[in-house]
Amino acid sequence: MMQQWRKSSYSGGVNDEHCVELGRLAPGTGIGVRDSKAPDAGHLTLSPTQFASLINQIKQDSE
Repeated sequence: MMQQWRKSSYSGGVNDEHCVELGRLAPGTGIGVRDSKAPDAGHLTLSPTQFASLINQIKQDSE
């Protein structure tokens, strides 16, 4: 069962077009990532390790 979706503090842009939400899924399931403008379109499920790798890659790309 999903906890609560939380909008990323880095979401934004003109007319809020870059909107990402995160949610902790059921224990042992992982972390959900979805587009807050289309919440019914589904979500990407990442393990904690995959999520950490994604965040590290984003940080490297923004430097």
